Amino acid sequence: MPPRGRPPHSDRARPQAGPQHGQPPGPRPGSRRGPSAPGAADRDSAQAAQVQAQAETRKLFRVAGLAAVSSLFAHEPERVERLFFDERLKPAVGAYCKAMAAARKPYRMVEAEELAKVAGTVLHGGVVALMAPRTLPLFDAEAARRAPEPLLILDGIGNPHNLGAILRTAAFFGLPRVLVSDHPGQALPSEAAYRVAEGGFEWVALERAPALSALLKRLRASHRVFGTALDQSRPTVDTGALAGWRSGGTGQGSAKPHAAKPPAIVLGNEEDGIPPATLAACDAVLTIPGSGRVQSLNVAATAAILIHALAAG
Repeated sequence: MPPRGRPPHSDRARPQAGPQHGQPPGPRPGSRRGPSAPGAADRDSAQAAQVQAQAETRKLFRVAGLAAVSSLFAHEPERVERLFFDERLKPAVGAYCKAMAAARKPYRMVEAEELAKVAGTVLHGGVVALMAPRTLPLFDAEAARRAPEPLLILDGIGNPHNLGAILRTAAFFGLPRVLVSDHPGQALPSEAAYRVAEGGFEWVALERAPALSALLKRLRASHRVFGTALDQSRPTVDTGALAGWRSGGTGQGSAKPHAAKPPAIVLGNEEDGIPPATLAACDAVLTIPGSGRVQSLNVAATAAILIHALAAG
């Protein structure tokens, strides 16, 4: 028998232990008013209940995969509203079921077909948590000036899979903060990004950085700002320029007065690169030397190399 959680509030026509995504069950037996044989009014009521349950489920954000769900329970278990899993993952999610029961929230073991409907994909990894979407806080430039740390800034990274891969790498190397600009093409947290990040969103502070070019000009007082680009009109540096800041300028490049400043690196759109105004606000242009056999790396691969360099300090 599958473990049972507390059913949602009964004052709405919602499923007993969490709806299937896009296919919620109808009213509970005995809840229909009127004659026992369903009439037109009953059918209309059932359809309205299904539409309401579907709308409420769509408001929740689906986090799939054991790594991502485990990170969510480790950091913000209170955000989880519903939990679904298949029999294969039952031993791994036992503690999460207890947490859901203690919080009086629904959880349910389901068949693979139903879990795919809940997740909206067959790539669910055997477990799906539904939570309220998280809002992105505004980056505090003044706080960053008082306690300088390396920054990675995304200005138009449009593919959610790239965003997820970058957050996963940032979490792996311990980069504490990633910023996203208000570029119209910038990807924001999504179910696809969470799936690729494998829990990275729970370990890295993701914050908004609007009016990026103006922000970078202020940030240059506390950081050395690098834009990643192929810009023949400006002198370029390689990843060696990222070294030495942790030791106060005693490492590579210590003869330079800016060596003690933590780096802030800007990555641009996969197709168009960094906008000109953003690039103009950077201290220097950063490139990764290659063999020349291909022109560039995928942005997630570029980010991985640069994040490793930032972590090394």
